[in-house]
Amino acid sequence: MSESPPRSRRSAANVHIPPECRDMIRRGALMAVNSSGGKDSQAMMILLAQIVPHDQLVVVHAPLRVVEWPGTIEHIENTIPADVPLIFAPVASGKTLLDGVEERGKWPGIHQRWCTAGHKRGPIERELRHYLKSHPRFESRLVSAMGLRRDESTDRAKRIPWKRNDRNSRAGREWFDWLPIFDLTEADAFRVIRDAGQSPHWVYAQGMSRCSCSFCIFSSRFDLRRAAELRPALYRRYAAIEKRVGHTLSPSGVPLPELTGIPAEPAAGTPGLSDGLRTEDSVKP
Repeated sequence: MSESPPRSRRSAANVHIPPECRDMIRRGALMAVNSSGGKDSQAMMILLAQIVPHDQLVVVHAPLRVVEWPGTIEHIENTIPADVPLIFAPVASGKTLLDGVEERGKWPGIHQRWCTAGHKRGPIERELRHYLKSHPRFESRLVSAMGLRRDESTDRAKRIPWKRNDRNSRAGREWFDWLPIFDLTEADAFRVIRDAGQSPHWVYAQGMSRCSCSFCIFSSRFDLRRAAELRPALYRRYAAIEKRVGHTLSPSGVPLPELTGIPAEPAAGTPGLSDGLRTEDSVKP
């Protein structure tokens, strides 16, 4: 494991690249950029595009369909280099996160994050294995880059920025996981985006602090309330599922209407803030 240098304001020129990672890049390994469409994924893409030859880059996104913020796929398409391919990693069954909640009778939990495993990590790893196999020029070498930062939580601060992925280093594959922006701050991420002449996902300008699922188990009370204002139809659907399965999205155990202060049913004659602009049906599958 390589130690990270002291935290500081960073540009692409001084993002720490472990020696083993430099060697993988030099040997022509595929660099897979995991993108959610959020600020950290976007900043990571900008920095890696300055470090890694573009013909060794691929961007992979796990489309979350109805629970994903509208415009996310278009945002990714518009902010990655034109010569870098974008591949998608959908759930093989075609079922959505909400389908899974209905079937299980409960929402994901902090220690039971089946949403991440089943709707992001699993499908992404599957597609990257297929991509690597269909592109033999990479000689089965892959670096999977994720935009996690130590500042985000105490749990993420414990992550190892560079490590071998033993689960996927099989069948002749050489697979490493890398956190290129691990030591960047939130302000650094926004600065990288601004300096590149880009804008972050539209949800940040609307007051959201995170760009994951529209409603997430890790969302703050403020973010849940703001998401309810931005996506009222989806909010009502979440609240109805909470009531139906007898389990809350929030680990606090507090139902969404009580947590946000927003009724699950709109007042008569009061249209949703943005139902006509950004409805759940506008999300690209």
